Amino acid sequence: MSASVTAVEETHDKAGRLHPEPGGAEQGRFAFARVLRKGKGSLPIIGSALSLLVVMLFSLGLGKYPISPREILQFLCQKYFGAAFFPADRMSLLNSILVEIRLPRILAAALIGSALSTSGAAFQAMFVNPLVSPSLLGVLAGASFGAALGIVYLKSWYAVQIATFLGGLIAVVIAVGIARVYRINSTIMLVLGGIISGALFTSLLSLVKYLADPYNQLPAIVNWLMGSLTFSDRSMVIKSSIPICLGLLVLLLFSRHLNVLSMGDEEARSLGVNVQRVRLLVIFCATVISALTVAMDGMIGWVGLIIPHFTRMITGPDNQKLIPATLLIGAAYLIVVDDISRLAFSYEIPIGIVTALLGIPCFALVLRNARKGWG
Repeated sequence: MSASVTAVEETHDKAGRLHPEPGGAEQGRFAFARVLRKGKGSLPIIGSALSLLVVMLFSLGLGKYPISPREILQFLCQKYFGAAFFPADRMSLLNSILVEIRLPRILAAALIGSALSTSGAAFQAMFVNPLVSPSLLGVLAGASFGAALGIVYLKSWYAVQIATFLGGLIAVVIAVGIARVYRINSTIMLVLGGIISGALFTSLLSLVKYLADPYNQLPAIVNWLMGSLTFSDRSMVIKSSIPICLGLLVLLLFSRHLNVLSMGDEEARSLGVNVQRVRLLVIFCATVISALTVAMDGMIGWVGLIIPHFTRMITGPDNQKLIPATLLIGAAYLIVVDDISRLAFSYEIPIGIVTALLGIPCFALVLRNARKGWG
């Protein structure tokens, strides 16, 4: 017995000499390496946040009355920290231009860009399909029909926005209801339900446009469907920001569940995920924030399709990195596109046209490397 114990101890001593346990210095190096790996994973998010701040700062100065970034920073220091750079009349002018006119529009572009891109990334992860966008379940078609119906039959602009939001929700409810009728809990039935719902509301939209007054109501419908941030003001941004931010927060919190869902329903269930509950929650949040974007400023397409692709090539398929980076990059992207729509010509181009003109070639280029992000 003692001989066997001695043999075991000698074996452990030899193993310890061949593979010594790391000392304090080696443990420190290992810990530092782990911190570096974690920091490297968060670099795309940090870079996206800094890029968004820079884009917002420069966009505040762009317009028919240009203002330099230095003047903007001096204005902010004087307004919020009591520094003295400008006289009272100059401060009043800068406050009107920056705070009252340009800032609400920039915040609206950031909200819409982040909402569309994040909902697109969530849908692509959930359906494991790179061609999925927020319009998959008919939300944009339903919201467009609600807006057109409100423009024709409702007098209040606030009522038109409510009708737009409800139209998007009803379209998704119909899509999910069609999938439930057949009692098949699969993404394929949801996609088919979304196709049916989208086709239905597109037809109803055409009917409303046909019945609308061709001199007043029809031009308003067409202008709304092209999308424009000229409708944005401080009140609208404040009211819309609360539900949009809550929806974005939920999608951020469920990014880990989206990783599990992307492996398939059976694997997700085996890991203890309630697939149906998570899927419905993600659909609900993505639907709400997408419908709110249409209610704010009309139809703005392609953002929810190309931005997740572009971001995925930077961060990879991990939704815990992809979702927050997509949120930030989508916000910066739409702010830049709005700058182009405002300043490219002597007149403003509807932003929905610009996103389509930029989105088509960008998507063609992104598809070339799209497989890299899904690997």
